[in-house]
Amino acid sequence: QVQLVESGGGLVQAGGSLRLSCAVSGSTYGYWRFIWARQAPGNQREVVATLTMRDGSTYYTDSVKGRATISKDNAKNLVYLQMNGLTLEDTAVYYCGVRRTSISSTSWGPGTQVTVSS
Repeated sequence: QVQLVESGGGLVQAGGSLRLSCAVSGSTYGYWRFIWARQAPGNQREVVATLTMRDGSTYYTDSVKGRATISKDNAKNLVYLQMNGLTLEDTAVYYCGVRRTSISSTSWGPGTQVTVSS
């Protein structure tokens, strides 16, 4: 059973940067995709970035393109989300997720709060 725990959230001023980390316990060998998603109060959870393990391809939602980078450190079993140029609209709980296959459900961590202040 894979478990995920996010860290690195906090309070940051607009224009600043954060690096979120996702500690992965358990083997994810052969897993399909890692996901970072976020959920702001009153909103649905939205996928921010994905990393497909087979070919290393990445996806970013339009609102973070050019400002976010998803990556994985295999030696440390960590998945990162680097966010730059943070805006008030980036305030949300950020979740790390993983899917075993393209048709399996997503396993999520408990989330980490990111608050951007003006």
